Amino acid sequence: MRYLIIIEKDGKGCSAYVPDLPGCVAAGDTEEEVRELICEGIQLHLKGMRETGDLIPEPTSTAEYVEAAP
Repeated sequence: MRYLIIIEKDGKGCSAYVPDLPGCVAAGDTEEEVRELICEGIQLHLKGMRETGDLIPEPTSTAEYVEAAP
């Protein structure tokens, strides 16, 4: 399965979350670090859901850029 991740940058580093997996988040100093951490987080999140008998949600979120006037 391929899940959409959203990465947000701020003055202190980066954070990421997975819209289709509420509660699955990660934070790191760099975009590269947060990508690695969110990938690990997704695996752990799905493992926990399987262990507790929760249904694994199908990935449905998408992202797109749009042009906007300044």
